[in-house]
Amino acid sequence: MINKSGTAAIKSGNSSNSNSLPSISNGIQILNQKTAIGRVTDIILDENHPDFIKNGEWNGVGNIYYKVNNSIGSSGKQVAKPFNPQNKNFPLINEFVLLFQLPNSNIGEDSSSNSYYYTNTVSVWNHPHHNAYPDLLDGVDDDAQSQDYQSTESGSVRRVTDGSTEINLNSPSNPSQNTFVERTNIHPLMPFMGDLLYEGRFGNSIRLGGTAKSNSIYNNNWSINGENGDPITIIRNGQPKNSSNEGWLPITEDINKDLSSIYLTSTQKIPFQSPLEEKFNGFSPTSQPITPSNFTLPQILLNSNRILINSKTDSILIGSEKSINLSATEYININSKNLYIDSQNVRLGNLNATESLLLGDTTIALFDQLLQTLLNLTSVLESDMIYPGGVAAPNAPLNIVASNTKQIITQIQSQLDSTKSKISKTI
Repeated sequence: MINKSGTAAIKSGNSSNSNSLPSISNGIQILNQKTAIGRVTDIILDENHPDFIKNGEWNGVGNIYYKVNNSIGSSGKQVAKPFNPQNKNFPLINEFVLLFQLPNSNIGEDSSSNSYYYTNTVSVWNHPHHNAYPDLLDGVDDDAQSQDYQSTESGSVRRVTDGSTEINLNSPSNPSQNTFVERTNIHPLMPFMGDLLYEGRFGNSIRLGGTAKSNSIYNNNWSINGENGDPITIIRNGQPKNSSNEGWLPITEDINKDLSSIYLTSTQKIPFQSPLEEKFNGFSPTSQPITPSNFTLPQILLNSNRILINSKTDSILIGSEKSINLSATEYININSKNLYIDSQNVRLGNLNATESLLLGDTTIALFDQLLQTLLNLTSVLESDMIYPGGVAAPNAPLNIVASNTKQIITQIQSQLDSTKSKISKTI
């Protein structure tokens, strides 16, 4: 019985020849009986929906209520489940979905037990933001909505204006989930031949594409270099804040204007702009890397207002065949219990630094020897005598200077160890 449902039923016609016209016709008829187009009337997304328990609690998340063919007699309370458990694309209210009648969890008890499942939203407007169409039988201002939507150009998303009619896109039964707001500045991505595009409803996307030297007015900015078909992957979260309200017009990614981006390139030259780019060249003239905007080999670019990399339990490893450059307009802060720098050539200040750093312990030891020698000398001079008229007498001026100098030397000696860093060491 299981094998007599779905596409398998197409082969089960009365004719012995499965390719005969009657068999195919019967199969299509059976398939049509098991598929439908449903208008979404409600959706269960969390525990606040009144039918949450009725739909199996968390096992029912994503279940929709629908009605078929805008039928007045259709209550809109039929239930359909998400078709793909790994890839879920939950529809909005008043969007259309394709429904399939397929086996459900009771199949072990009843081989004919079926439920309806829904696939992705039907692309009424061919737009990632939403594809809802007003229900002209729900008692709302039908004429106004019909005129508003029917006036939309063929193949274009509804051009929402201040005079546009409202359409319900949120659950009528669960106010906690009524968060979707129709926006006019969400643009679809411009496609290029061979592209695989994943577009969210809010200006976020993944493009699995390649170099495409198109002549379209909406051409991309990464195909100047390389050959058509050279692979590129672009992950983008958020279109530019100044995107126009003509949301039916396509757009291409822009690493400098999109809110956050990750680019994985092959031969493309990405027009990356940053006030710090000139500093990416580094300090050593023998190892200056090519700036990101001029590099034409595989590279990964991350661009956002802030980037955080954190390792919860182990290490962060960063390696480079040539150089690692850190540049900041204001500060570079390093905070660690232990900091080790292993290098054969350390320059502080800039690459032209020529003054050698002193070895602290060695310098202090030599300085202490010098002070001790001076201390011995002041001890002798402190008791120096003169012999006016052949009679011994203290050399008062010299004795006083020697005594004062001795005190200063002794004081300096007592502070020598405190001048050595307890944290920073060198070789």
